[in-house]
Amino acid sequence: MGLRAPSRIIAANRVLLLGLALAGLAGGPACRGGGPSPEPADPTPEPAPTPASAAPAPADERPVILFVGTSLTAGFGLDVSEAYPARTQEKLDAAGLGYRVVNAGVSGETSAGALRRMDWLLRQQVAVLVVETGANDGLRGQDPEATRANIQAMFDRAREQDPPPRLVLVAMEALPNYGQEYREHFRRIYPELAEANGATLVPFFLEGVAGEAELNQADGIHPTAEGHVIVADNVWKVLEPVLRETS
Repeated sequence: MGLRAPSRIIAANRVLLLGLALAGLAGGPACRGGGPSPEPADPTPEPAPTPASAAPAPADERPVILFVGTSLTAGFGLDVSEAYPARTQEKLDAAGLGYRVVNAGVSGETSAGALRRMDWLLRQQVAVLVVETGANDGLRGQDPEATRANIQAMFDRAREQDPPPRLVLVAMEALPNYGQEYREHFRRIYPELAEANGATLVPFFLEGVAGEAELNQADGIHPTAEGHVIVADNVWKVLEPVLRETS
């Protein structure tokens, strides 16, 4: 007969698995031009017809969902087409929701780095901003209030757009080695920021992936392509209602 572990043990194991998943987020990576065409032999040749395939592609006017994040968003170790933002695009297309996903994940980035990029990222009009940041802050033992301030500044900058984007915040966790007080302080900033800014919270987007060897790469930290499919499902559960409401 199997025994069920007490809820406090389940909770502790969950934190431990998430800590393992966060431990390696700080690592990770990021045309050939031709020479001039020769002059034609005939100085007055007849212009060649332009093939239809050479016509410029029409601009993609679909509203943008901008994913700002760390290696988890960038799809460390994978082709960008296998990362969860690209999987989210597949879900959007299948659901008939006319949005275009932009993956702005950068491996190893802190919340301060994400904030520094916001002016450049928001040159385009954004309909929905999804923020996944802070894991690397926690790895470095950074003051959670500094992380809070950086994310708040990102949201403030986004609200300068007219109309402002809908906000989605992905909650992150700190490792237990900095102590329970630090971990609890770090954990609180995400639901508090979501509530203060009217953002939708993704509570644990590595659910079902963290600690599962077959769903993580050899480092045991970053999800495989199959793992990103599950991550996309976790995000979609929160994101789809936001998009339906916005539409």
